[in-house]
Amino acid sequence: MSIVKEFKEFAMRGNVVDMAVGIIIGGAFGKIVSSFVQDVIMPPIGLLLGGVDFSDLGITLKEAVGEAPAVILKYGVFINTIIDFIIIGFAIFIMIKAMNKMKRKKEVPAVEPTTKECPHCFTMISIKAKRCPNCTSQLSD
Repeated sequence: MSIVKEFKEFAMRGNVVDMAVGIIIGGAFGKIVSSFVQDVIMPPIGLLLGGVDFSDLGITLKEAVGEAPAVILKYGVFINTIIDFIIIGFAIFIMIKAMNKMKRKKEVPAVEPTTKECPHCFTMISIKAKRCPNCTSQLSD
């Protein structure tokens, strides 16, 4: 089997295509959540904290010199990223929980047995039988 044919079979399997679609949708979802955090959630939080823009928060480790840019530890961007992660994680948790709830089958009650095995001839007989219809042995309760 040629390598091209093997690759084609691998790439066209349902689970590989599903995974690719999931990755693409996940990337788009991540962008939406990042925009939601940066453009909708963080401005009111910054306003409540005295007009702070989290993306501007940072510590300058080394000032800019000539053409060399400043070295800045941007912990505000890190805070935004943590909030992104929490929102994405929670959304995925809710989605998986809903999917599991839909998949979960209702428990079927256990069915009481209607037959038993004759201890003498080992054939299946009614559970209510007092005598085996095959070997005519008397059965004890």
